[in-house]
Amino acid sequence: MNEFLRRVLFLPEQASTFAKRVDLLHYFVILTTFAAATLIFLTAVWFVVRYRRRRGERTSARFASPPWLEALIVGVPLTLFLVWFGIGYADYVWLRTPPKGAMDVYVMGKQWMWKFAYPGGPNGLDRLVVPEGRPVRLLLTSRDVIHSFFVPAFRIKQDALPGRYSETFFTATRRGSFPAFCAEYCGTAHSMMRAEVLVLAAAEFDAWLASQRRGLQERQDLGQASLSPGSLTEEGRLAAVRHECLKCHSIDGTAHIGPTWRDLYRRPQRLESGQTVVADEGYLTESMMDPLAKVVAGYSPVMPTYQGQLSGPEAAAIVEYIRSLSSAGPPPAMRQEAPGPAYEPIPTQR
Repeated sequence: MNEFLRRVLFLPEQASTFAKRVDLLHYFVILTTFAAATLIFLTAVWFVVRYRRRRGERTSARFASPPWLEALIVGVPLTLFLVWFGIGYADYVWLRTPPKGAMDVYVMGKQWMWKFAYPGGPNGLDRLVVPEGRPVRLLLTSRDVIHSFFVPAFRIKQDALPGRYSETFFTATRRGSFPAFCAEYCGTAHSMMRAEVLVLAAAEFDAWLASQRRGLQERQDLGQASLSPGSLTEEGRLAAVRHECLKCHSIDGTAHIGPTWRDLYRRPQRLESGQTVVADEGYLTESMMDPLAKVVAGYSPVMPTYQGQLSGPEAAAIVEYIRSLSSAGPPPAMRQEAPGPAYEPIPTQR
């Protein structure tokens, strides 16, 4: 039945763990809407025939509906909407909660291309390679205008915003090549902003990633690669030094002008407004670009904005560096990538 409805409604193939659940909600909404529309249409036809004005009659007979009928007319649609909301909300929470240990990939949209960077290298243009059966978290940003990363077969769509990071994740369940698009009008070549998501078997992906990193290391050894510091974490450390971030933030937990970066990642932060936020990628990037938006309680609002000074890859690298400054050690994914060769920064020009 699932495959029959998918084909009848002309939906793309289902290639992720999200696809079937999203489609089931879609089927439910479509079928109940069709049933209700058909019932209303047939009722309207019956009323037109049964209660049409006849010759010699001035008005129709007055009709007073009983309370049970009014309750039925109000209760049935309300129940349907509440059921839709319940199913949709559960799926929304699931879609917005990446599992622990998901592989991170940084995605930057730019008129009119997609750039993908793996924390331990490599990076790619308009082609994202992922393993089958493993969760992948995408951290998205934009260099210029608002873009939206959309993979129909995975049923995921997430905006990429200038100056901040948003996130989404997926687990591919089918090997093959799947198209990705920009779903937000972003300029004259918007329709040409396409990419490919290539899903490999887990073993094939591991072999591909290892070969890519060996190639980067070999080119670096031959002096053909850009001056890469060796990893995205090290690139972040150098970017922090270059932009003088460490003049206000300590990395060993000591008090300073700004909050220490030691154990900062994913730590709840109390704000001057009384609210509490979690220091995730989105908050950290927003703090670099708009530091006065959410001032941490107990600190003066003296940090300058780095909007226009930090590129998307630099901001991503600094976030990775902050992630590494954990007393418990870097996250599992980073520990696996640490032995890998150099990360090649995304070029600022195509």
